[in-house]
Amino acid sequence: MWERITGFLFSPSTTFDASKGDTLGDALKYFVIIMAIYAIFIAIIATVTFSLLAGMLELFGAPIAMPFGAALGPAAAIIFFSAALIGGIIGSFITGLWLHLWVYLVGGRKGLEKTIIALLYGQTPYLLLGWIPIINFIALLWTIIVEIIGVRQLHELTTGKAVIAVILALIIPLIVFGVLFAVFFMPLMHGPVGYGPSIVPRMGGSL
Repeated sequence: MWERITGFLFSPSTTFDASKGDTLGDALKYFVIIMAIYAIFIAIIATVTFSLLAGMLELFGAPIAMPFGAALGPAAAIIFFSAALIGGIIGSFITGLWLHLWVYLVGGRKGLEKTIIALLYGQTPYLLLGWIPIINFIALLWTIIVEIIGVRQLHELTTGKAVIAVILALIIPLIVFGVLFAVFFMPLMHGPVGYGPSIVPRMGGSL
């Protein structure tokens, strides 16, 4: 396990080559273990945060803090651990399906299983370091690079094609989200129609 972790972190090309015979079950077992480590750290952070919040509420005499304050920390730990672990597994398979669409379009023909394996193994940097503020951004970039290498090695593609597949899989949802935000949420931030700044000069002139 430790050799796999250090391999995907520092020698991803060699490690992915050595993993070409791995099944989806092998990759999933590895992923669940490091995902559980990530979920534990997230749960610890949640416990500390909610415990501090409960302490502040009690300090200011908030009624809700008295009966429920002691339970906020443990409850947050259970909820965040479960959400991180289950959400991570489900989300990885959904993301794998989406990524495979682009892998297939650029010429990857080794099957969906190889794409999901590349994705599961490729998340190693973020799952080990992504819970640390500031460093999580570096871990995210590191993960993208490892996933690109994984797609390249397991699908036997060129680096350029692997980069295109992974970047398109990342950028297109961001573009769609940006468009939806601009269309549906930006108008709400400017208030109801007819109450904007443009009506003020006309009202002033009529007075």
